[in-house]
Amino acid sequence: MSLIIAIPKETADYEKRVAASPDTVKKYVGMKCTVRVESGAGLTSSISDAQYEQAGAIITKTASETFDNADIVLCVQAPDAATLKGLKRGALLIGILAPYGNPELLKNCADAGLQSFAMEMVPRITRAQAMDVLSSQSNLAGYKAVLDATEYFNRAFPMMMTAAGTVPPARAFIMGVGVAGLQAIATAKRLGAIVSATDVRAATKEQVQSLGGTFVMVEDEESKAAETSGGYAKEMSDAYKAKQATLIAETIAKQDIVITTALIPGRKAPTLVTRAMVESMKPGSVIVDLAVEQGGNCELSKPGEVVNHNGVSIIGHHNVPSRLSANASALYSKNLQNLLALIIDAEGNLAINNDDDIIKGIALTRDGAIIHPNFAK
Repeated sequence: MSLIIAIPKETADYEKRVAASPDTVKKYVGMKCTVRVESGAGLTSSISDAQYEQAGAIITKTASETFDNADIVLCVQAPDAATLKGLKRGALLIGILAPYGNPELLKNCADAGLQSFAMEMVPRITRAQAMDVLSSQSNLAGYKAVLDATEYFNRAFPMMMTAAGTVPPARAFIMGVGVAGLQAIATAKRLGAIVSATDVRAATKEQVQSLGGTFVMVEDEESKAAETSGGYAKEMSDAYKAKQATLIAETIAKQDIVITTALIPGRKAPTLVTRAMVESMKPGSVIVDLAVEQGGNCELSKPGEVVNHNGVSIIGHHNVPSRLSANASALYSKNLQNLLALIIDAEGNLAINNDDDIIKGIALTRDGAIIHPNFAK
């Protein structure tokens, strides 16, 4: 019997993405798998049931029909506890499972006898780049953050020379130079802004400059060691944070647009923009907080709201990649397909190598137990 891959319709609030595209469905069918897609699963990503059917999927009417006896469940966000209980024991759940913020999910997956893989925990090694969900989704978030800023900024981004006078260019400051930050720099630059950026990792200086931005950072011995072996930012000392905050405060006061992207895996997002910094900005300025759902980089941002404080707009949209759901779903689906190519053999059977570094990085539960070293007790 062929492996059954289930693609449910997402039920989480603010989630418009889907875990498969017609292209990846076609690939799974070519890998000798049976693919079930819940009716309507792709509509918010501009994919019709007919497109999935043409790619070889079976369209199911309900979630329970989709999940029935499925071997692999591909999702964006984790299903609820009741759904997990309904999956067959030994089934493999793969998605952006957010284990740090959802300890109950791990227990529920273990109790249901499920294998579970968290795609956001794919290790940042060369072999896994094509599976790196954080990069594919953050890239879109960085782009969209700049467009969201333009919506609330009541001036133009580029310099404009007119007979009636000159329109000065906007000044944009990007905080955090990961994938989202780099895309935000590139997008703001393309729109004509004067761009500067900061990060705790001195190694990002060249990347910022290569995109035409100016790098803003306190450079000392601590900053030289501010990156983990996995490529993520480390938490800095209080003394360093104080020096950096002084420099950032001086910089922010001169900006029109501030976009914050700083996240630390498993921790609340660091506060980078204080109330005093917001109050130093000119009326009409805009802050976009991409970390708002993990506590926020701006002291005044609120999830799902656009806060106006002394004339400064502070944007805290939910699930920014989902606001570009067609592209986000296509990229995420491809990330998943690349993972499945690693764990499904030429005969269409599940062949997971639990000693593989990629699998070690993403595997949360197996055989009724929580196995990831970050969560196992």
